[in-house]
Order: sequence, then C-alpha cells, then structure tokens
Amino acid sequence: MKEVILCKYGEIILKGANRATFESSLVKELRRRASPLGTFKIYFRQSTIYIEPQDDFSDMDAMYDTARHVFGIVGVTRCAVCEKNMDSILETVRAYLPEKLEGKRTFKVEAKRSDKRFPLKSPEISAEVGGVILSMVRGIRVDVHNPEVTVGVEVRDEHAYVRAAQESGAGGLPIRSAGRGLLLLSGGIDSPVAGCMMAKRGMEIEAVHFDSFPYTSERALEKVMTLAEEMCEFCSRIHVHTISLTHIQEAIRDNCDEDYFTLLLRVFMMRLAERCAREYNCQALVTGESLGQVASQTLKAISVTDSVVDIPVFRPCIGLDKNEIVTYARYYGTFETSILPFEDCCTVFTPRHPKTQPKREGVMAELEKLPVEELLEEAYATLRTTTKRIFPEYR
Repeated sequence: MKEVILCKYGEIILKGANRATFESSLVKELRRRASPLGTFKIYFRQSTIYIEPQDDFSDMDAMYDTARHVFGIVGVTRCAVCEKNMDSILETVRAYLPEKLEGKRTFKVEAKRSDKRFPLKSPEISAEVGGVILSMVRGIRVDVHNPEVTVGVEVRDEHAYVRAAQESGAGGLPIRSAGRGLLLLSGGIDSPVAGCMMAKRGMEIEAVHFDSFPYTSERALEKVMTLAEEMCEFCSRIHVHTISLTHIQEAIRDNCDEDYFTLLLRVFMMRLAERCAREYNCQALVTGESLGQVASQTLKAISVTDSVVDIPVFRPCIGLDKNEIVTYARYYGTFETSILPFEDCCTVFTPRHPKTQPKREGVMAELEKLPVEELLEEAYATLRTTTKRIFPEYR
C-alpha cells in the first residue's frame, strides 16, 4: 500500500499574487531537510504539499517528524493513497485504519472532495466510511463533537487519500520569506524563544553572543552553542557570531557610576550588534526582552538602548510573562539547556541598585567617560563565527 505525507499550510493561502513565492520557499525548505532521509518527491498542489517516498529505503517516520517542525506548515498527516472510487476507498479503509484505531473509543469521519465530479457528496462518503469502521473496530462509537480520533478521506484530482489523524505543524511562514535578523543570543530562556518566534514569521535567523571570558566560563559558551543547535530544529541553520565584552566591562567598572553598569553594557551590545547586522546583511535586531522583567527592560531603559542604533529592533516576547516564555521554550526544545547554571556576560559586575528609569542624558554623560569608539573597535576585532545546522549537509 502506497503511503504519502500531506502537509497543509495556513496563511500562505492569503498571499494573493505572491503566494507561489511562499509555496516555493516552503517546498525548498522541505527538500533541504529531506535530503539526508531518503529520496522523496515533494511538490505543492491544491493548497497542500505532497511528500512521496520514491523507494522503500526512505525514512517516512523521520520525514513526518521533520515536516512537523517546518515553519509554514499548519497540519501534517500520513495517508494511504488509493483510486478515486468508493470500492477502492473502502478497501483502503479496511486495510489501513484498524491498527491506527485500535484502543480508540470514539471517532468521526471528515470527507472532502476537491473533485466535484465524484458521484458521492462529502456527507455520503463519511457515512459509508463510518459504517465500515463501526463494523470492523470493536468497541468504537461515533462522536461528532469531541472524537478521540478524526478519520479523513480526501478525494482529489488524481487520487483519494485515507488518514487516521492529522497533527499540528509549526505554523507561521517559511524561513527566508521575510528577510534576515540578528538575534542577541544569551544563555537564558528568553532569547532562543525570541529567535524561534521571529523565524516562525519567515525571518532567517543569525545570532550574536557576547562573552566575558575569563569572568564567564567556556562551559557558558558551550551552553550557547548547544542552544543554537537546538534552535536549528525549527530554524534550520544559524551562524553564531561571538564577540568578547571583557575589556568593555572592565572599562565601565573602572570609570563609570555603578548604577549605570547594566545600561552602559547594553548600549555597547546594541552598537556592536548593529555593526554585525550590517556586515552580515541582517535587516533587524531581535532580542528576548520582556517589558519590566529586569532593570534594563523598563520602558525608559529600552528607549535609551534603542536610541543608539539606526536599525529596527524586534522584541517578540515583549508582552509575555515568564510562564508563557517557559511554555514556548519547552515547545522549541531549549528550556532544559537554558536553565543550566552557567552565567552569561550580563551577570558580570551587576550593580546593586541599577537604574530602572534612566534619562538618556545621564547615560550619555557616563559614556563620555569612556573611549567608546576605541572600545568598540577592539571588541569587534574579537568576532568569531560558528555555524550550526540541523544536519551537517544542510545548506
């Protein structure tokens, strides 16, 4: 029995004249991810992407799991393919579904016929398929309001498809369909979530990480690289640029008012990130800030740090509380790594009483105590790049 994977997409349908561009981006991403899993024919038709194995060696289980983590797809299902007649459909139902319905207590059938020439209407198809299921699966009953499993039958242009259930996909838009952004990636919970959330909107993610060796450890850097690897499950590939802030932090400690330490450090980080973004063709910065979560994330503090760059700054977590961010981190698979006890540069020389309602003039006055451009040049010269991929061959 031939089995295929069908992927449904959501808001791409609304893209009008640009729709084909988004569909092509989605198919290209699936083909990249499919390459190490076997030989698959992948194409789109009728608002659905078809993934067809071309031999018995292609890994359908891995391909199914991969498709569920591709942004742009809202639903994924494995289907049996059959001829477009009721005899063939019912024969496929008898052969394909009993194992998948074993132990289930309730079900309903949803039938769709894209080919309106098919002699039976959708309710009639559902009734016939439902009757067969009731006759062959012991103890199961129909529940159209809250079924344990929804059986699907789709009659399309060339074939009919029978499935037991459909799982949710990652949603959003295909990666690389909305430009490129540079994520300020720390070792915490928030920034990996922010990066994945922007990737869900079609943004290709690069990252910059600031270290403070020897005040932060090699294990802290390894933690960040692990987070980038975990993000690749959804983001596919991330170039991680690492910049040392050690001398900048020492200069701030030795010359500036302690209450401004966090804000001044943030100003340097934003300036360096902007330069990195422009060099690597990123059109925006992305941060994991949540309004009011810490001293540097008050409205006035954010206004100060935004004022030192001339590039858009996206903060997808800005209105989320910590519990909501943790829920996302668990979904994206980064939470367990994020809570490992290795500190990042933001915990070095932390002020006892940080400014929470700063004025820009006060921050600028503190900056005048420092050789700002010299420190920026010295720090940027430490930039090193490491690339993380969902698998080694991914391009």
